[in-house]
Amino acid sequence: MSNIDKQVLREEFRYMQDHYNDPADRKRQEIYIAAEALLDELDKKQQYIKLRDQENEDIALTVGKLRVELEAAKKSMTEQSAIVAAAEKLVRCKGRYHSELNYRALAKLFGVITPDLPPLVHENVHYADAAEVEITALRQRIAELEARKVNLSKLSVGEVMHMSGFSRDYAEGWCAGNDNAIHEIRAAGIKVKGE
Repeated sequence: MSNIDKQVLREEFRYMQDHYNDPADRKRQEIYIAAEALLDELDKKQQYIKLRDQENEDIALTVGKLRVELEAAKKSMTEQSAIVAAAEKLVRCKGRYHSELNYRALAKLFGVITPDLPPLVHENVHYADAAEVEITALRQRIAELEARKVNLSKLSVGEVMHMSGFSRDYAEGWCAGNDNAIHEIRAAGIKVKGE
């Protein structure tokens, strides 16, 4: 029913209420009053549906963004695993394809013991020191990234109902979506705070 139809009906109901003052028409007046109340209720429900649709769209956008972030995190982890595997392979090649300094730096990075190499006596010893400083910085950065946590609050259905003012169904849906997001983030190897 369009807004114009509703407006015409409302005007007609009010006109009838004003012009049917005869007690014999009381039944007709009650019908018009009830019909107007139904129109009011219909308007409220339609507004509520619009609000819920908007909230559902917002939730869908949030879930979409979280999925994109999750895929990026998975991709980053895959790339890092490939880099680590390549570096370990370089360490195992024992300097055949790389300079001794690079081999030593990679061996030190991955904690590989290299007893077969002679002590480093070279005029460019400062390069090894620079590599050691860089290795230390990289290890620290890796530790920082691994220690990172995502903060997603886990709320009960009652808390969501209280905060949002909406129905139990809405709150249960929100909590289920939040639980799914936490599960997917954990599956990607990212830690979640607050638990």
